[in-house]
Amino acid sequence: MADFDLIRVEVAYALPHQQKIIALLVEPGTTAAQAAERSGITRYFPDLDLANAKMGIFGQALGTKGLESADRHVLHEGDRVEIYRPLSADPKEVRRKRAEKSATNKV
Repeated sequence: MADFDLIRVEVAYALPHQQKIIALLVEPGTTAAQAAERSGITRYFPDLDLANAKMGIFGQALGTKGLESADRHVLHEGDRVEIYRPLSADPKEVRRKRAEKSATNKV
């Protein structure tokens, strides 16, 4: 396959003090999960579990809001696959605790 048949995409992952963006050429029809695997990003982040990682395209989480999952979402020229870290705390629980603290401070 000639280079002109390929599309350019990026795969990105970040920890608090380390980030990596890998540009690569992939065949049309490549999914976000396939691009993440082909990028070799786990060489830089050995603890990264790609099979269970949440992914998105430019801040839009795949598998939500009508978007296909990472293993079904076909990439387009210029897409950036973002691999998300697991949340350290449940946002709903954080808001609940903040509301409770606010309520007790008003008493």
